[in-house]
Amino acid sequence: MEMNENEVLRYLGYGRQSADEQVSKLMRECWDELSAAASPKSISRTYDLHFFEEDGIDASCFQTRSKSLRKNLKDCEKILLFAATLGVPVDMLIQKYNRIQMSKAVVLQAEAAAMLEDYCNEENARLKAEFEAEGWYLRPRFSPGYGDFPLECQKELTGALETGKRIGITLTDSLLMAPAKSVTAVIGISRIRRDCTVRGCEVCEKTDCMYRR
Repeated sequence: MEMNENEVLRYLGYGRQSADEQVSKLMRECWDELSAAASPKSISRTYDLHFFEEDGIDASCFQTRSKSLRKNLKDCEKILLFAATLGVPVDMLIQKYNRIQMSKAVVLQAEAAAMLEDYCNEENARLKAEFEAEGWYLRPRFSPGYGDFPLECQKELTGALETGKRIGITLTDSLLMAPAKSVTAVIGISRIRRDCTVRGCEVCEKTDCMYRR
Protein backbone atom coordinates (compact mmCIF):
# COMPACT_ATOMS: atom_id res chain seq x y z
CA MET A 1 0.00 0.00 0.00
CA GLU A 2 1.35 3.44 -0.95
CA MET A 3 1.67 6.12 1.71
CA ASN A 4 -0.94 8.88 1.41
CA GLU A 5 1.41 11.68 2.45
CA ASN A 6 -1.26 14.39 2.52
CA GLU A 7 -3.43 12.35 4.87
CA VAL A 8 -0.48 11.52 7.12
CA LEU A 9 0.41 15.21 7.36
CA ARG A 10 -3.21 16.03 8.15
CA TYR A 11 -3.20 13.54 11.02
CA LEU A 12 0.07 15.10 12.19
CA GLY A 13 -1.65 18.48 12.33
CA TYR A 14 0.20 20.04 9.39
CA GLY A 15 -2.99 21.04 7.60
CA ARG A 16 -2.01 22.11 4.08
CA GLN A 17 1.65 22.68 4.97
CA SER A 18 4.43 20.55 3.50
CA ALA A 19 6.90 18.60 5.60
CA ASP A 20 10.59 19.46 5.60
CA GLU A 21 13.19 16.92 4.48
CA GLN A 22 13.86 15.68 8.02
CA VAL A 23 10.19 14.94 8.67
CA SER A 24 9.76 13.40 5.22
CA LYS A 25 12.69 11.06 5.89
CA LEU A 26 11.21 10.05 9.24
CA MET A 27 7.84 9.42 7.58
CA ARG A 28 9.43 7.13 4.99
CA GLU A 29 11.31 5.17 7.67
CA CYS A 30 8.18 4.77 9.77
CA TRP A 31 6.10 3.74 6.76
CA ASP A 32 8.50 0.91 5.96
CA GLU A 33 8.24 -0.42 9.52
CA LEU A 34 4.48 0.03 9.60
CA SER A 35 4.00 -1.78 6.28
CA ALA A 36 6.02 -4.73 7.57
CA ALA A 37 3.96 -4.92 10.78
CA ALA A 38 0.45 -4.34 9.39
CA SER A 39 -1.84 -7.23 8.54
CA PRO A 40 -5.09 -5.59 7.38
CA LYS A 41 -8.27 -7.64 7.70
CA SER A 42 -11.95 -6.86 7.26
CA ILE A 43 -15.35 -8.48 7.56
CA SER A 44 -18.86 -7.48 6.47
CA ARG A 45 -22.39 -8.85 6.74
CA THR A 46 -25.76 -7.76 5.35
CA TYR A 47 -28.91 -7.18 7.43
CA ASP A 48 -32.44 -6.01 6.71
CA LEU A 49 -33.25 -2.43 7.65
CA HIS A 50 -36.44 -0.88 9.04
CA PHE A 51 -37.26 2.55 10.41
CA PHE A 52 -39.61 3.44 13.26
CA GLU A 53 -40.90 6.72 14.62
CA GLU A 54 -39.00 9.90 13.77
CA ASP A 55 -35.35 8.84 14.09
CA GLY A 56 -35.56 5.15 15.07
CA ILE A 57 -33.47 2.56 13.24
CA ASP A 58 -33.98 -1.21 13.41
CA ALA A 59 -31.19 -3.08 11.66
CA SER A 60 -32.12 -6.53 13.00
CA CYS A 61 -28.77 -6.87 14.79
CA PHE A 62 -29.14 -3.54 16.60
CA GLN A 63 -31.69 -0.82 17.32
CA THR A 64 -30.91 2.83 17.96
CA ARG A 65 -32.07 6.39 17.54
CA SER A 66 -29.91 8.69 15.45
CA LYS A 67 -30.94 11.56 13.21
CA SER A 68 -27.54 11.68 11.50
CA LEU A 69 -27.44 7.94 10.75
CA ARG A 70 -31.09 7.97 9.68
CA LYS A 71 -30.29 10.75 7.20
CA ASN A 72 -27.32 8.75 5.90
CA LEU A 73 -29.58 5.71 5.40
CA LYS A 74 -32.35 7.52 3.53
CA ASP A 75 -33.96 5.30 0.84
CA CYS A 76 -32.00 2.23 2.02
CA GLU A 77 -33.59 -1.20 2.39
CA LYS A 78 -30.63 -3.01 3.94
CA ILE A 79 -27.38 -2.28 5.72
CA LEU A 80 -23.90 -3.69 5.52
CA LEU A 81 -22.05 -3.97 8.82
CA PHE A 82 -18.33 -3.49 8.26
CA ALA A 83 -15.23 -3.83 10.43
CA ALA A 84 -11.53 -3.58 9.67
CA THR A 85 -8.24 -3.65 11.56
CA LEU A 86 -4.51 -3.35 10.94
CA GLY A 87 -3.79 -6.03 13.54
CA VAL A 88 -2.07 -6.34 16.93
CA PRO A 89 1.55 -5.98 15.64
CA VAL A 90 0.83 -2.35 14.71
CA ASP A 91 -0.19 -1.59 18.30
CA MET A 92 2.96 -3.33 19.53
CA LEU A 93 5.14 -1.29 17.14
CA ILE A 94 3.64 2.01 18.31
CA GLN A 95 3.94 0.99 21.97
CA LYS A 96 7.62 0.14 21.41
CA TYR A 97 8.40 3.60 20.11
CA ASN A 98 6.31 5.21 22.84
CA ARG A 99 9.00 3.89 25.17
CA ILE A 100 12.15 4.59 23.15
CA GLN A 101 11.49 7.30 20.52
CA MET A 102 8.38 9.46 20.85
CA SER A 103 8.89 11.21 17.51
CA LYS A 104 8.54 7.88 15.70
CA ALA A 105 5.53 6.92 17.82
CA VAL A 106 3.72 10.12 16.82
CA VAL A 107 4.43 9.59 13.11
CA LEU A 108 3.43 5.92 13.30
CA GLN A 109 0.13 6.87 14.94
CA ALA A 110 -0.63 9.25 12.06
CA GLU A 111 0.48 6.79 9.37
CA ALA A 112 -1.52 3.94 10.88
CA ALA A 113 -4.66 6.10 10.90
CA ALA A 114 -4.10 7.02 7.24
CA MET A 115 -3.33 3.41 6.30
CA LEU A 116 -6.50 2.16 7.96
CA GLU A 117 -8.59 4.81 6.19
CA ASP A 118 -7.11 3.91 2.79
CA TYR A 119 -7.59 0.20 3.43
CA CYS A 120 -11.26 0.77 4.35
CA ASN A 121 -11.73 2.84 1.19
CA GLU A 122 -10.24 0.05 -0.93
CA GLU A 123 -12.44 -2.59 0.68
CA ASN A 124 -15.53 -0.40 0.34
CA ALA A 125 -14.75 0.15 -3.36
CA ARG A 126 -14.56 -3.62 -3.82
CA LEU A 127 -17.89 -4.11 -2.02
CA LYS A 128 -19.44 -1.27 -4.03
CA ALA A 129 -18.56 -3.01 -7.30
CA GLU A 130 -19.95 -6.34 -6.06
CA PHE A 131 -23.27 -4.83 -4.96
CA GLU A 132 -23.69 -2.66 -8.05
CA ALA A 133 -23.34 -5.77 -10.21
CA GLU A 134 -26.56 -6.94 -8.52
CA GLY A 135 -28.37 -3.60 -8.81
CA TRP A 136 -27.66 -2.28 -5.30
CA TYR A 137 -25.89 0.94 -4.36
CA LEU A 138 -23.88 1.60 -1.22
CA ARG A 139 -23.96 4.72 0.91
CA PRO A 140 -20.83 6.09 2.65
CA ARG A 141 -19.77 4.21 5.78
CA PHE A 142 -20.92 5.71 9.06
CA SER A 143 -19.25 4.73 12.34
CA PRO A 144 -20.52 4.78 15.94
CA GLY A 145 -19.46 8.09 17.45
CA TYR A 146 -20.16 10.10 14.26
CA GLY A 147 -22.86 12.71 14.82
CA ASP A 148 -25.43 11.34 17.26
CA PHE A 149 -24.84 7.65 16.37
CA PRO A 150 -24.23 6.25 19.88
CA LEU A 151 -20.83 4.76 20.60
CA GLU A 152 -22.63 2.12 22.66
CA CYS A 153 -23.70 0.48 19.40
CA GLN A 154 -20.13 -0.81 19.08
CA LYS A 155 -21.20 -3.74 21.26
CA GLU A 156 -23.93 -4.83 18.86
CA LEU A 157 -21.82 -4.25 15.74
CA THR A 158 -18.81 -6.22 16.97
CA GLY A 159 -21.09 -8.93 18.36
CA ALA A 160 -23.05 -9.36 15.13
CA LEU A 161 -19.85 -9.51 13.09
CA GLU A 162 -18.12 -11.80 15.59
CA THR A 163 -15.07 -9.58 15.20
CA GLY A 164 -13.20 -11.18 18.09
CA LYS A 165 -13.31 -14.59 16.46
CA ARG A 166 -13.13 -13.50 12.82
CA ILE A 167 -10.55 -10.69 12.68
CA GLY A 168 -9.37 -10.21 16.27
CA ILE A 169 -11.19 -6.99 17.26
CA THR A 170 -12.42 -6.84 20.86
CA LEU A 171 -13.89 -4.05 22.98
CA THR A 172 -12.67 -2.67 26.28
CA ASP A 173 -15.11 -1.74 29.07
CA SER A 174 -14.94 1.86 27.83
CA LEU A 175 -15.91 0.74 24.30
CA LEU A 176 -12.46 1.32 22.81
CA MET A 177 -11.41 -1.20 20.20
CA ALA A 178 -8.38 -3.44 20.49
CA PRO A 179 -6.30 -3.42 18.34
CA ALA A 180 -6.52 0.37 18.50
CA LYS A 181 -6.18 0.80 14.74
CA SER A 182 -9.57 -0.73 14.00
CA VAL A 183 -12.91 0.59 12.80
CA THR A 184 -16.54 -0.49 12.63
CA ALA A 185 -19.17 1.09 10.40
CA VAL A 186 -22.69 0.88 9.01
CA ILE A 187 -23.10 1.17 5.22
CA GLY A 188 -26.55 1.69 3.72
CA ILE A 189 -27.72 -0.45 0.79
CA SER A 190 -30.26 1.05 -1.61
CA ARG A 191 -31.80 0.46 -5.02
CA ILE A 192 -31.40 4.19 -5.62
CA ARG A 193 -28.03 5.49 -6.83
CA ARG A 194 -26.52 8.59 -5.29
CA ASP A 195 -23.60 10.27 -7.03
CA CYS A 196 -22.20 12.06 -3.98
CA THR A 197 -19.74 10.34 -1.67
CA VAL A 198 -19.48 11.85 1.80
CA ARG A 199 -17.32 10.42 4.55
CA GLY A 200 -15.25 11.30 7.57
CA CYS A 201 -14.83 15.05 8.08
CA GLU A 202 -17.66 15.81 5.68
CA VAL A 203 -20.26 14.24 7.99
CA CYS A 204 -18.74 15.45 11.26
CA GLU A 205 -20.23 18.54 12.89
CA LYS A 206 -17.04 19.46 14.78
CA THR A 207 -15.91 22.24 12.44
CA ASP A 208 -13.12 23.49 14.70
CA CYS A 209 -11.19 20.18 14.70
CA MET A 210 -7.47 20.64 13.92
CA TYR A 211 -7.50 17.45 11.83
CA ARG A 212 -10.42 18.52 9.63
CA ARG A 213 -9.84 18.29 5.87
